[in-house]
Amino acid sequence: MKRWIMGVVLLLVVALAIAAYLGHDWYHRGIEAANPAGEAKIVRIPEGSSVERITQVLYDEALILDRRAFKIMLRLEGLGEKLQAGVFEISPAMTAKEIAEHIASGDVAMQRITIPEGLQLKQIAERVEQGELSDAEEFKAAAVGEKVAGGIDMPLPKGTLEGYLFPETYDFCYDAGAEAIVLRMVQELQRRFYRPHREEIEARQLSLHEIVTLASLVEREAKIDEERTLIAGVIHNRLDRDMKLQIDATVQYALPEHKDRLLFEDLRVDSPFNTYRHHGLPPGPIASPGLPSLMAALRPASTDALFYVARPDGSHVFTPTYEDHLRAIQRIRGG
Repeated sequence: MKRWIMGVVLLLVVALAIAAYLGHDWYHRGIEAANPAGEAKIVRIPEGSSVERITQVLYDEALILDRRAFKIMLRLEGLGEKLQAGVFEISPAMTAKEIAEHIASGDVAMQRITIPEGLQLKQIAERVEQGELSDAEEFKAAAVGEKVAGGIDMPLPKGTLEGYLFPETYDFCYDAGAEAIVLRMVQELQRRFYRPHREEIEARQLSLHEIVTLASLVEREAKIDEERTLIAGVIHNRLDRDMKLQIDATVQYALPEHKDRLLFEDLRVDSPFNTYRHHGLPPGPIASPGLPSLMAALRPASTDALFYVARPDGSHVFTPTYEDHLRAIQRIRGG
């Protein structure tokens, strides 16, 4: 009888040892890296998510191998109550513990987005959407002067913020939201241009809105940096003489779609932005000007030129009279 009892006990001990070994092995396999060679993923943890919900999100993204093992690890490491909401960049090469510690740290993912000079608002909205930062329509709806608040002391238009979204490279949290992104871009215009030159801007005949508008024309017309102040000077001269600006870029802005080459019929498009039909500056900017164009609009070159025509290389010939302008066109076209 004693032998039988001892045999049973021995079997139980062996079974428990095997179970412990297998359990230990299962647990560690369950919390190791899911895919050491895999690419990082952007994972959104919604506000108020439970441990169960976070575990499921990570499992659905194939970032953890076993949900039960992950939850056991959270309890053992005391990480369950520390997990945070947000958008995180997580690599499947990370262990389950490393993933949990990363989420608990609140180190949210950032997206870098570059806004080149000369883009229109709708083009900026498309870039923001491509960067998965905001829906394009939501972004355009947020880019309105009345909706911007937070440390802005420069005058803003009541309507669209076309031209006021400063071209720059930005880093944004994925969950920043359209309004925060718009605000950041407007703040950059204020920081880089308005505040450093506020007294000079206010001393000018033109308002800030008119300066930004003029700068947007320079941005769209100039291909060479050295010519920006000259183009601004020509625009100022034509405004002083009440001459129509006749700038092709304003016609392009007025058309429903961009054209590689404008036709005479395009110059008749019925729009307040069409400077072939209307005197003075258009009602607002036609693109986002960079700092060199803004400074050119603020400090135009002193010139007697009233006309300019583009050479094939993008540079321009500047002339003071219409007759000189026609001769310049003939020379460029080989006439």
